[in-house]
Amino acid sequence: MNADSACPCGSGKTYAACCNPYLDHEQRPPTAETLMRSRYSGYVLAREDYLLRTWHESTRPETLDLGDAGKLHWLGLKIVRVEVGGPDDTRGVVEFVARYKVGGKAHRLHETSRFVQEGGQWFYLDGA
Repeated sequence: MNADSACPCGSGKTYAACCNPYLDHEQRPPTAETLMRSRYSGYVLAREDYLLRTWHESTRPETLDLGDAGKLHWLGLKIVRVEVGGPDDTRGVVEFVARYKVGGKAHRLHETSRFVQEGGQWFYLDGA
């Protein structure tokens, strides 16, 4: 992805000024929402390394199968609600809707995700 392109997470910032520093180890997301947005960008860019690195060890799968990522076209992310999850919190909740297409058919992933901060780093815990 071009650093000057719009960030996939929908923040309105460029990729370089938004999610790129998180995906490339330069910075840690300061909030649960920022981690949620950067993980969405991780899925858009098929960055299995980042997704696994930011998944809490208690719920993280051994691997992710993003082999079909080329068949998936991500359309956008909408943050519905955020509960806590600030820089000084240890837990956070982010409800979101991610839209995508597969084979020309539109889909929506609506999830309420839970996050935990440990040692100054936010992790995705699980979602429902």
